[in-house]
Amino acid sequence: MALTKKQLGDFEKQLAKWRAELEMGQTKNMHAMHEQEQNAFPDPTDQASMETDRNFDLRIKDRERKLIKKIDQAINRIKEGEFGVCDACGGDISIKRLQARPVTTLCIDCKTEQEQEERTRID
Repeated sequence: MALTKKQLGDFEKQLAKWRAELEMGQTKNMHAMHEQEQNAFPDPTDQASMETDRNFDLRIKDRERKLIKKIDQAINRIKEGEFGVCDACGGDISIKRLQARPVTTLCIDCKTEQEQEERTRID
């Protein structure tokens, strides 16, 4: 089942909006982090707490940066006519899956198989 032009347009708008929100959040957090750096904490416990919070924020920002990259790739797949096609089997990705995770590149069957293989390697 191929997606209609309207559905593709809706997904592209959703992805662009999501990307803009992430970028705005990253900009705000970078300003907040710079302000925190200017504060000196004479108490080592306060300093350690601030550094722990900063490391946590940096991990979140890294995940958001990776998500922005996936969003860009999804938008490119829309433009190239490859959006909604599973990278592994070449089948259609269900509309419900795309609505839940529009950056996905695998259908539910292939994703389930991938996760099972990962669990097997870990165990």
